[in-house]
Amino acid sequence: MAQFAPTIVLDKPVGPIGYGLMGFCRPWAPTEYSVAVKVMKTALEQGATFWNGGLHYGTPNANSLHLLKYYFTQHPEDIAKITLSIKGGYNMATQTPDGTPEGIRASVEAALSILDGVKKIDIFECARVDPAVPIETTIETLAALVKEGKIGGIGVSEASAATLRRAHAVHPIAAAEIELSLFTSDPLSNGVLDTCHELGIPLIAYSPLGRGFLTGQFRKYEDLAEKDFRRYLPRFQPDAFDNNIKLVEAVDVIATRKSVTVAQVAIAWVRAQGAIPIPGATTEKRVLENYHDVTLSVGELEEIQRVLDTLPVQGERYGGQHETLLNL
Repeated sequence: MAQFAPTIVLDKPVGPIGYGLMGFCRPWAPTEYSVAVKVMKTALEQGATFWNGGLHYGTPNANSLHLLKYYFTQHPEDIAKITLSIKGGYNMATQTPDGTPEGIRASVEAALSILDGVKKIDIFECARVDPAVPIETTIETLAALVKEGKIGGIGVSEASAATLRRAHAVHPIAAAEIELSLFTSDPLSNGVLDTCHELGIPLIAYSPLGRGFLTGQFRKYEDLAEKDFRRYLPRFQPDAFDNNIKLVEAVDVIATRKSVTVAQVAIAWVRAQGAIPIPGATTEKRVLENYHDVTLSVGELEEIQRVLDTLPVQGERYGGQHETLLNL
C-alpha cells in the first residue's frame, strides 16, 4: 500500500500524528488544567504539532479553548510550534450544525474571544456540514474570515467526497477531518480518502482508536464506567460489544507478534492510509504509547484487511440524529 504523508500548507510543518483535546473537557470526568498541561507538553515533545479542539468540547465556560488559552499563557514558547485547528459552527442547545453566515461568524468570534489573542486559529472548521445551508455559502463566509485575518485556513468535518469538491472549488480546504480507524474504515470506500489525496487535502483522522475499543482498557461492556457516554453508543451495546471485541482480539494477535500494543498497531494503520491521526490522551503514559513509532509491512496491512473483511463492525457510529449528519 502506498504511503502518503500530507502536510498542511500554512506557516509550520505538521507532524505525522496530531493531538485531540476532547478528552480533557468531558463533563463527566474533567481533568485539572495543571495535569492536562503536562500531558499536552509531552505530546508536543513527541512531535504532535497539530492540535484539535472545539467550542463544544466541554461546557460554554470550560471547553478546550479555555484550556488552550491556559496552556499558551503558561508556555508562550510553544505558540509558534502548534498548528491549531478549532471546530465550531455547532449549536450545543439543539445539537445541530449551524453553517449560516451569522452562525459561523458568531462561532469564530466566540473562539477568538476565549483565546483572547494568545494564539491565532490556524484552521477553523465546522463540526458538521449543515444540511440546511449550501456548503458554498458556509465556505464563502469562512473565506471572508480568512481574508479578514481572523482565521488562517478552512477545514471541514464529516463531509462527503462530493461536498469536499464543492467546498474546495470555493476556497482551498486546509484539512478534512473524518472518523477513521479499524472500527470506521468507511473513508477508504466512500471516496473521501481518494478525494483528499487527489486534491491534496490533508486528512485528519479523529477517534483513531475506535473510541477506546483499541486501547485495551476494556474487554466487556461492564468495564465501561456507569457515566461513560459510550454506554449510549450503538457499537458499545452488549450484543454489539461482544462481536466487536473480536476485532480487537484479532488485532491483538498481530500486535503481540510485533511486541507492540493494539493501540500502536491501530494508529500505524491509520497513518498507512495517508491520514494524520489525532488520538486523545489524558495521561503522559498513554501519550508515550500512542506516539511510539510503529511501521506495518505490506503483509501486515494485508492481514489486517482480511481481519476487517471477516469481522465486520456491528452498530452505527452514533445512532439517532447524529448519524444523519455523517458524510453529507
